Amino acid sequence: MSDSKNDRKDYKHTLNLPQTDFPMRGGLPKQEPQRLARWTEMDLYGMIRRARKDKPLFLLHDGPPYANGDIHIGHAVNKILKDIIIKSKTVAGFDAPYVPGWDCHGLPIEHKVETLYGKDMSAARTRELCREYAAQQVEGQKAGFVRLGVLGDWNHPYRTMDFDNEAGEIRALARLVEEGYVFKGLKPVNWCFDCGSALAEAEVEYQDKKSDAIDVAFEVAPDDSAKLAAAFGLTSLPKTTSIVIWTTTPWTIPANQALNVHPDFVYVLVDTGDRILLLAETLYEACLERYGLTGQVIARAQGSTLDHIRFQHPFYDRVSPVFLAEYVEDGAGTGIVHSAPAYGEDDFYTCRRNGFTNDDILNPVQSNGHYVDDLPFFGGMFIWKANPLIIEKLRDVNSLMAHDPIVHSYMHCWRHKTPLIYRATAQWFIGMDHQPEEGRATLREAAKQSVEDTQFVPAWGKARLQGMIEQRPDWCISRQRNWGVPIPFFLHRQTGELHPRTVELMEDVARLVEKSGIEAWFSLDPATLLGDDADKYEKVTDTLDVWFDSGTTHYHVLRCSHPMGHEEGPRADLYLEGSDQHRGWFQSSLLTGAGIDGHAPYRSLLTHGFTVDAQGRKMSKSIGNTVAPQEVMDKLGADILRLWVASTDYSGEMAISDEILKRTADAYRRIRNTARFMLANINGFEPAKHSVAPADMLALDRWAIDRAAQLQERIQKAYEEYRFLDVYQQLLTFCSSDMGGFYLDIIKDRQYTTQEDSLARRSCQTALFKILSALTRWISPILSFTAEEIYGLLPGERLESVHLEEYADDLTCLPNDDAFGREFWEDVMAVKHAVNKCLEDARNQGLVKGSLDTEVTLFANDALLTTLGRLEDELRFVLLTSDAMLKPLADAVDATDTEIDGLKVSVRVSPYPKCERSWEHRPEVGQDPEHPTLCARCIANLPEGPGEVRHFV
Repeated sequence: MSDSKNDRKDYKHTLNLPQTDFPMRGGLPKQEPQRLARWTEMDLYGMIRRARKDKPLFLLHDGPPYANGDIHIGHAVNKILKDIIIKSKTVAGFDAPYVPGWDCHGLPIEHKVETLYGKDMSAARTRELCREYAAQQVEGQKAGFVRLGVLGDWNHPYRTMDFDNEAGEIRALARLVEEGYVFKGLKPVNWCFDCGSALAEAEVEYQDKKSDAIDVAFEVAPDDSAKLAAAFGLTSLPKTTSIVIWTTTPWTIPANQALNVHPDFVYVLVDTGDRILLLAETLYEACLERYGLTGQVIARAQGSTLDHIRFQHPFYDRVSPVFLAEYVEDGAGTGIVHSAPAYGEDDFYTCRRNGFTNDDILNPVQSNGHYVDDLPFFGGMFIWKANPLIIEKLRDVNSLMAHDPIVHSYMHCWRHKTPLIYRATAQWFIGMDHQPEEGRATLREAAKQSVEDTQFVPAWGKARLQGMIEQRPDWCISRQRNWGVPIPFFLHRQTGELHPRTVELMEDVARLVEKSGIEAWFSLDPATLLGDDADKYEKVTDTLDVWFDSGTTHYHVLRCSHPMGHEEGPRADLYLEGSDQHRGWFQSSLLTGAGIDGHAPYRSLLTHGFTVDAQGRKMSKSIGNTVAPQEVMDKLGADILRLWVASTDYSGEMAISDEILKRTADAYRRIRNTARFMLANINGFEPAKHSVAPADMLALDRWAIDRAAQLQERIQKAYEEYRFLDVYQQLLTFCSSDMGGFYLDIIKDRQYTTQEDSLARRSCQTALFKILSALTRWISPILSFTAEEIYGLLPGERLESVHLEEYADDLTCLPNDDAFGREFWEDVMAVKHAVNKCLEDARNQGLVKGSLDTEVTLFANDALLTTLGRLEDELRFVLLTSDAMLKPLADAVDATDTEIDGLKVSVRVSPYPKCERSWEHRPEVGQDPEHPTLCARCIANLPEGPGEVRHFV
């Protein structure tokens, strides 16, 4: 027979070459929007709800982002984490609805509207424009969240400015009023001059500030000189005597009304020549050095003996008594604290305990930061500008002992970045320690118990929230703004008391608000509700703190009247937000839930960290290290962003950069290419017609399905425990090692060369189909778009979307007594890995081009000989060599040691011709005159041949 190329037969058509419409490159930026459009058209979210009706319920209550500005990477992290959880619960068979929410009231929106339209508008017009602006912002953010692939009830979100939500908030407040938690009081609160309002604790941040640290002398009041002498065991004071305080807030000196000493500290009188100074014993030497003085201690006294001794204000005609206070420290300063009760929480309560009434407390600083006009010396001045003049005044009256500028951490407004002050104002509060009625827990006690009853992920969140509850003051819930839910109270004009029918009237207001929004209160004529009593009462115009807005969403979103409501009452399975929400939404929700229902509105709290760049720096526009989610989606696709979230330990800071996203894209390609290989090799497979029963499948295929079954169990548990990094790592290991590095590598020959409808090929296709079907479900919570793309190309009958599926239930496990069980294949995998290294060395030395050019001899101990011998002649298919021989370890001569004890390997170039079809080098190639370029098994695998019998691989 002629051996010319023209006479050679073409066997390509006899091979089962892979074929698929699933492209290697995903083209995600283009394909994802098209898939979103299809999901919207088919109402995928509604289909999921109908499919999961009557299934076990899982509720994740959405913490509402603030409706202002484009979404940022922090938004993306938060929404993707929530979506992963919701989808993982769905695939696990739960009914897991997701109703997104928005926080819509508050100062930032009001401030933005004033910037856009000016401040000379009526309050009603301001509220109207704020509502319009918030609605626009919601729609813009919604588009961004949808683009991320987040499935939810986007057509029916909850917004805190929706009329029913505003009414629900009023009803929640009424419940707290009814329980007796709400009261009006004068108290120092965090006050921002730019906001013109009190701030919640969560709206305060700390930054460095340069302040004037001053030591100020208060001379003893003449009438109390003898009393002071007696406290120190002296018959009289030999000369002018002054107590000295240290403060970093000179602007509070005009409001000084008391001095605080620690009852247990020892204080001394120090004679400095011109006068005697009263200082803490542990600090007097440092003080004298600061003042540039020398002196001698002439007497000592316990702090408790100084109680109520009075000292003269440095420049006003009034006295300041000494009050005992255990919060006084002796680590710095003088050991004496100057007390301006209007501007310090500790000062306020100490003065109240010592008989001060609200009317006694001096409060000369107005809401805009200026002193009242009639304040002597400094009237009308802005407090920060008054500081140097106050210092100069102290110097003039010989009361300034020292002045040193310092830089220290100081509270600032998180919006305006400007310094705050404590300022006593009449506000509405929710009391932390008020006893609602005999035998019932206070709100603090109920909240602490609720923390104990809550599961935290990560676990450290429990101690953090518990500590905040233990330390937090009463909650100031009132604000002096236009754009907010009103506090619908009527106060008696003479007594200042709440109307006796307040709770009933609040329900009347809620009904009005339900129909026409918060404007119903602000435009309300009191006579409408109060009748003839209207003239006796005034209408409160304060609005509620926005943390009360979001903190009460459980009251009206999780109850039965709402689509997310359920019979168990307002309690979600999970709240999930950033770690800053321990002092924000987690806490406000906890307090309102504990106050209204006696428990937290959540069973579990999951906390994620903040995003940083590759160097660990916070995202900042000024640094230029921000990563915009829209830009990532336009360049790489939402699935890459979703995979990055899953691949990052969310419990700490989450680093993101172009390089990190590039590595994420590489990992994505590994998963995608694994799916592509599987799809390409189930071409022509019809599950209903071609599936092979487990008992009839080849051993390696049964192992692959068993491997997938084990992985599914681990992945399901990892999703349940919110360990998405574990899901990512196990998926990647499965695709790269179990599949790509072992199973898929081995089955290529069988898939390509055996007959199209042979048991060997259909067995493999059955395994590939089952594994890929399961894989699409595993990745669907994370790679939502890619999973849908794969799912649409799977053969056989399918549902309309992968997101309607549950975990695969057809992954069979290997029996424990199977001769080709898990332990057997672990040994085989280890041997294959060891042989691969030997083959790689041979390639690197230029001895061979590929593994099929070789024959290997495995010199093994008795145990390995028995194990590998079970594969008989099919061992070579595992090792991808043209031949594989087994010999006792004792026969090893010039063999290469491997990393496996009891195994040595010898590699040689095969001396036989290469089969044109299988590429194996076999001795029988050239022996058949009809097919001289084929090996024996390829001749058998031709369409007209009897077919090859495979038993194991």
